[in-house]
Amino acid sequence: MHRICVFCGSSEGADPRYRAGAEGLGRLLAARGIEVVYGGGSVGLMGVMADAALAAGGRVTGVIPRTLWEREVGHRGLSDLRTVESMHERKALMAELADAFIALPGGAGTLEEFAEVWTWAQLGLHPKPCGLLDIGGYYDPLIAFLDRMVEQRFLRAEHRAMVLADTDPERLLARFAAYVPPAVPKWLDRKQT
Repeated sequence: MHRICVFCGSSEGADPRYRAGAEGLGRLLAARGIEVVYGGGSVGLMGVMADAALAAGGRVTGVIPRTLWEREVGHRGLSDLRTVESMHERKALMAELADAFIALPGGAGTLEEFAEVWTWAQLGLHPKPCGLLDIGGYYDPLIAFLDRMVEQRFLRAEHRAMVLADTDPERLLARFAAYVPPAVPKWLDRKQT
């Protein structure tokens, strides 16, 4: 794994553990020689995580829409900053650049970005692992909801299993390394006629 895309909040949130977790993840990825790909912001957990990775000698690539750059929320000290025209282009480029995806605590944007890459994995559009770094129990209600989706037969168990969640970033990376994506269902397999 050479690059991991990290989705996270443009706020630091209410719990100081979120900031500590973002810093820890940034340092860990840098120490492992894994490049960070993220939304390019300088604010909130986005900026915290990027700064920690950079301070630890890591490489960080940001992808930011021009409108956000013009509002001066873009990070000016990154290894690589790519400016795109839309949020759609941002997500597509981040997904293309990354070998895996981690969601730190965040708001609607974080949830939407993570849900999209997970959906793409379900559809067999990529085989990359998708994980939640569950700092301070932030994602516990979402994890319970995913299990409810399986119970109510709106989500297949094998697709639920694609969301790897852990409270420890090192364990999460170990689970990424061991990840084997499920087979694409026959009804989605483009190779079948």
